[in-house]
Amino acid sequence: MNILFVCTGNTCRSCMAEAIFNHASGSGELKASSCGVYAVGNSKASRNSIAALMREINVDISGREAVQLSKEHIEKADYVFAMTKGIRDFLRASFPEFENKIFTVKEFAGLDGDISDPYGSDADNYRNTFVQLKESIDLILKILKEDRCIR
Repeated sequence: MNILFVCTGNTCRSCMAEAIFNHASGSGELKASSCGVYAVGNSKASRNSIAALMREINVDISGREAVQLSKEHIEKADYVFAMTKGIRDFLRASFPEFENKIFTVKEFAGLDGDISDPYGSDADNYRNTFVQLKESIDLILKILKEDRCIR
């Protein structure tokens, strides 16, 4: 099963979500990737995203470059998880044929609200975003594994 996380620039939230999901999934059947609706070519993951992931789950994304969203990304994904309702609505409007597989991260997890954007802020805000993502992704993985009978 292919999961796609989408945020704005693919340097903070969605690349963190990809790393958290792949670290926690524990199964070759579940794989995440990520991209941004306004990703800038050659952009790297933010310094604080890298630091939060290293500190919390010992995953290094320092060599990762931002990926620009394309229709092909949406087509290949079984589920698309946007960081905010605004991005979700943009994706559904841009790709109406795939609207049934596009959700916000928190919506699919059964939680309220959006994943806060830490871009340009301090390490504490990045840690807060990490915690929001981890909580949501743990719930998403539980739902997906129960649905697919994966351990």
